[in-house]
Amino acid sequence: MPRQADFWRLWLVGLMMFTVRWIELLVVAVFTYQVTGSAFIVTMMTLLRLLPMALFGAFMGAWADRLDRRLGILAVLVALLLSSAAIAGLAWAGRLEVWHLAVSCFINGTAWATDNALRRIMIGEVVGADKMATAMAFDIGANNASRMVGPAVGGVLIATAGIEQAYIVSVGLYLVGIGAAFGLKYREPFTHLAGAGSTLSRIVEGLREARRRPHLLGIYLVTAIYNIFGWPIYSLVPVIGKDNLDLGPGGVGLLSSMDGVGAMLGAASVAMLARPAHFHALYVGAVAVFQLMMVGFALMSEPFMAGTFLVMAGISGACFAVMQTTLIYRAVTPELRSRMLGLLSVSIGIGPIGFLQIGLFAEALGAGAAVIISSLGGLLALALTFPLWRPRGDAD
Repeated sequence: MPRQADFWRLWLVGLMMFTVRWIELLVVAVFTYQVTGSAFIVTMMTLLRLLPMALFGAFMGAWADRLDRRLGILAVLVALLLSSAAIAGLAWAGRLEVWHLAVSCFINGTAWATDNALRRIMIGEVVGADKMATAMAFDIGANNASRMVGPAVGGVLIATAGIEQAYIVSVGLYLVGIGAAFGLKYREPFTHLAGAGSTLSRIVEGLREARRRPHLLGIYLVTAIYNIFGWPIYSLVPVIGKDNLDLGPGGVGLLSSMDGVGAMLGAASVAMLARPAHFHALYVGAVAVFQLMMVGFALMSEPFMAGTFLVMAGISGACFAVMQTTLIYRAVTPELRSRMLGLLSVSIGIGPIGFLQIGLFAEALGAGAAVIISSLGGLLALALTFPLWRPRGDAD
């Protein structure tokens, strides 16, 4: 029973962090586009949330076994709270500038880089490997619920009360997360394994394990493809909503929440229907379907149809997100999990390449064309790399 309670506390921490992330992604995009008129700068703000994963993800994985993870989660939440409070204060005083938001985005991204190696490792230790897929479906479900609610709330707040109110809401949500983290009872069982070896040597050991296991390399590769060609597309949804579909901030927020609706459905489907034998196929297939749905989204000129394609993209995106952590967690021994999930964060953090690419295309050709080019590029990358990620005998 205490472990079940700890799972829900960790789930609530994640829900608060996810909700703030999606609120802030929307309000930062709207504010930045209003101030600069540049789709490229909008994509760069989201890039700053991913860059720390590439820079620090492997180190977070190597350090995590040396930490009291409960204290680590608390420290992350406090840092995020202070960052949001600072932005709220600057906005309230009328002194907020785009570079302030850029710094805040980088801080948020650094916190994000800890999630796999801290909170999600604790989830796995609480529920066990056999229930990891179900636990991740609930966790991704929380993320997806926030994707549905967060942009809509952010759009309403920035349209009616200003960006400072959105960040005040962020502070309140972080306080809820801090309260949940204080209540955690469980302690990780592998701290005694963390003392040997320097941080660098532990990273190298993780890299050697990934190189030795083709199945792991395939998972990291598909994750990198999604984060280069898929995830960056979300940064242009507000731009397409405003320029192509002629929506105001409230409408843009509602449109941006549609993939969250689909993602809720996708996470629920995985929890109820997915079986280990299908995990790898579901993982790869979800990326291909996502790219196709985003092509459809970019071609739509009517908000309802654009939202429908975002719902379908959300379903496939949720299947991908549940599987990436689950496959890694199930594939390695407990003492390697933090490091291997840290490397997964690096694969996610390679996304800045995609944000730079799609931002340049958006500046030169328009947001809709940039989405289509990126989506087709993702499909081509999957096709060209098939020998590296094809199902193998060591898959779960």
